Amino acid sequence: MGIKSKAGSTGGRSTGFGSLGRALIVEDDAIIALDMADALTDGGAEKVVICPSISAALAELERFKPEVLVLDVRLADRDDGWTLAELVTQLNPVPPLIVFSTGLPESIPAQAAALGHILAKPFHPEELVRLVRLHRQKPGLIARLRGALSL
Repeated sequence: MGIKSKAGSTGGRSTGFGSLGRALIVEDDAIIALDMADALTDGGAEKVVICPSISAALAELERFKPEVLVLDVRLADRDDGWTLAELVTQLNPVPPLIVFSTGLPESIPAQAAALGHILAKPFHPEELVRLVRLHRQKPGLIARLRGALSL
């Protein structure tokens, strides 16, 4: 079973950027997982769940539909974490944003790497937040007008 993190709307700092959605972190290093969860929560994630293994993530995915999936590539129970990304992409009409977190980016097959974004370890957790925020931004009319006027 996954570990639930505090909800961004009650525990995180207000960022003014809107919600980062629901996130599932699949990471077997507890310190790295908690750092990422705290950064996402502080960045505005609605809910963050941490799973230390592929098997725990599979069980959690039956209950929890994330909008962001952060996957360590080499886990204690499997060394091909990208297979979960392939499965999630095939089973969901609108798959989550997939971020691979790995110390060995070259170990991810090109076909699997194309499913998401790669953050090479070590990285600062705020890099993850910036990446998620970049892909979740859908500027409305006012934001587009402001952007156009500031040019």
